[in-house]
Amino acid sequence: MTDLRTRVTDALKQAMKDKDQQRLSTLRLINAAIKDRDIAARGEGKEEGVGDDEVLAILGKMTKQRQESARAYEEGGRLDLAEREMQEVAVIAEYLPRQLSDEEVEAAVSATIEEIGAENVRDMGKVMGALKSKYTGQMDFGAVGALVKSRLCG
Repeated sequence: MTDLRTRVTDALKQAMKDKDQQRLSTLRLINAAIKDRDIAARGEGKEEGVGDDEVLAILGKMTKQRQESARAYEEGGRLDLAEREMQEVAVIAEYLPRQLSDEEVEAAVSATIEEIGAENVRDMGKVMGALKSKYTGQMDFGAVGALVKSRLCG
């Protein structure tokens, strides 16, 4: 994967040239979130800032926030604002890896449980850690947590 930070910066410059205000504002938000995390990382002693894995986590969080906002706007009858949030999600999604299908998620969970030798709920943290290291940005870990728990309990 090419450096996400570079891809976002290049897209930001292109959006400026194209005078695409919607895309430009979303890319600026992404850039600001990455820079905020860089500053926090430097405070923790990581001089080089954050890597692609943390950038993916930031983008995943931004996507989830906007999806929740869009739902709230739809429930409140503000379809114009919901549409804007979904446009931002579309721009952010360009920088995320392809989301795994339900079948692929289940296969990844099964393989990871087997690989680690997880037997009960006490091993859930190990399984989730392994999944996050391999599949950051490719699956919804909130939903995956429930799946892992059901597999380890049942």
